[in-house]
Amino acid sequence: MLEKVNFSEIVNIIEKRKFNAYKSMNEELILANLEVGKFLYEMIEQSGYGDKVIEKAADFMNNNYPNVKGYGKRNIERMVYFYKSYKDEPELKSFLVRINWTNNLIILSRSKSKEERNFYLKLAIKENYSKAELSRQIDSQYYLRYKTNRNALPSTIKAIDEDDYPNTRILDLYSLEFADLPNEYSEKDLRKSIMNNLKMFILEIGKSFSFVGEEYRLQVGSHDYFLDLLFFNREYSCLVAFELKIGEFKAEYISKMGLYLEALDRDIKKKNENPSVGIILCTDKDDTVVEYALSKNLSQTLVSEYRLKLIDSKLLENKVKEMKKILENNLD
Repeated sequence: MLEKVNFSEIVNIIEKRKFNAYKSMNEELILANLEVGKFLYEMIEQSGYGDKVIEKAADFMNNNYPNVKGYGKRNIERMVYFYKSYKDEPELKSFLVRINWTNNLIILSRSKSKEERNFYLKLAIKENYSKAELSRQIDSQYYLRYKTNRNALPSTIKAIDEDDYPNTRILDLYSLEFADLPNEYSEKDLRKSIMNNLKMFILEIGKSFSFVGEEYRLQVGSHDYFLDLLFFNREYSCLVAFELKIGEFKAEYISKMGLYLEALDRDIKKKNENPSVGIILCTDKDDTVVEYALSKNLSQTLVSEYRLKLIDSKLLENKVKEMKKILENNLD
């Protein structure tokens, strides 16, 4: 009967085709920009005229094809630089066409190394970042925080594509600059600020996280406990509990989180899901204290720090150097 036909499938078909059309257009635009960049780069190399080639090309397009937008001198310079930057890495072409021209330019202009550039390229694809979201991750030094990370996923968890894509780790250091809290604040203030900026918090921890609840009630015997924040991570296929703390990490936080995780696994977790993971977010931590507290503990708990201001890149760069030295010494 016609009354039971799901005509909304028409909209699904249209939206799918619209997406495919946009995807195809974007791929062709990026490939065109690469080819134009290649053509002019080789002309510059062969003729030795440098910027004059770009100026002549911009004048030609402006005088003969004024209706074709995007071929002013500045954008043509970007195309040449775009080709020059990737010409020795043809394997990256399949990545370049998966993000738009604006995000390609942001990554290219703001990355300090090939490794950082390729990191953000893969991250932007995986997380489907907008211009604002990508800019925020670069501003917050996400690449360096990822590089200095020491937190390892519990052995029961294996992230999808962990070896191929970034943002499959629980970081040592999170940037919560969006919280916009005063100098003195409570754990409740922090939780409320995160809830008011939930989209930004999920951007920081990863878009694979789906929000489940705030002050999530857990009943153990005749007692009620309230977990600060509870999420489900599609990539880890498990519940992830966040406890928010002001000040330095204390060893006693582990046992309380262990109780929460046990309650989640017994009463909330589904049979097909991995064991729940706990993250204790503190403003500071002593790595030795954390190591001792976790050394003989079977809990699926990780300890991370957070900052309420954008993190100094020099501090993180020094940490990267320190980690490299440690690895080099271990190899000797």
